[in-house]
Order: sequence, then C-alpha cells, then structure tokens
Amino acid sequence: MIVAFSVTPLGVGEDVGEYVADAVRIVRESGLPNRTDAMFTSIEGEWDEVMDVVKRAVAAVEARAPRVSLVLKADIRPGVTDGLTSKVETVERHLAE
Repeated sequence: MIVAFSVTPLGVGEDVGEYVADAVRIVRESGLPNRTDAMFTSIEGEWDEVMDVVKRAVAAVEARAPRVSLVLKADIRPGVTDGLTSKVETVERHLAE
C-alpha cells in the first residue's frame, strides 16, 4: 500500500517547517520507501507498518504543538510493490510518447 499524508501543526504560527521535519525524520528513519514533496509525504509498505509510521510521525508533531491536522490518502493494492517508483515511471513513459 501507498499512503500519502500531510501533518500540520496548528497554533504554532506560520513557520511550520521545523515541526514537519520532525514528522519526515520519523518516516525516513523507518526504512520504508518514501518521498516528500511540498504538500505530502508518501510511504510504501504493509498496512500495519505504514500506519505505525504515520502514527509516530503525528505523535512527533503532537508532542510540540497544541493541535495537529492530518490529511491521509491510501492506495490499498495487495501484491503491488515499488508503486512509488512504478507509478511515476508509467506516467513519464506516456509523457515521452
């Protein structure tokens, strides 16, 4: 499964990069395939391991912020691996045609 999620601390002002970095650090240290862009962090793995990482990432932000917003989107497709790469490669292949 692939989960794209965004964790936003609320009540800490406009500059939230330091808080978001805490969450992204948890994801990167998980060892699961992941990517971060300007809006979301995507992580790939089995349900329990991915959700555990998301939970820990939220907890890292929650430890420093009075309120946390979580947006999560999941692509649940058993048997598919390397979706983070293969989905992008498919789009790029079509763009090159």
